[in-house]
Amino acid sequence: MKVENMRSTKSGQAVCNQFIIRDNQGNKYFQSYRTIIAVRTNSGRIVLDTNSWDYSRTTGKYRNEFLGENTAETRKNIKAGVYQLADLNNGQPLIETLLKTYEGQLWYCPAI
Repeated sequence: MKVENMRSTKSGQAVCNQFIIRDNQGNKYFQSYRTIIAVRTNSGRIVLDTNSWDYSRTTGKYRNEFLGENTAETRKNIKAGVYQLADLNNGQPLIETLLKTYEGQLWYCPAI
């Protein structure tokens, strides 16, 4: 499993609390703070968290970057059934599990 901070498109610096997580099966996750927002499966399917996919402006900005589209396109893909909605945060947040493995390094926030 690999975890990295997303990077600012303007400065190239790591962005606090916005993560891309890649698992050993080829799935890619976008996590904002402690909440999984979206998953791109190894087959290319997109699943968005029912409750948090459009939580805030900041979450939306980085979700758009993760998906490569704007919010209107995301809404259209949900409505058309291209994207699935599911509760991605039913259990313990993924970050909690990863912190045990990565010894807290995920919370590193460079001075921006």
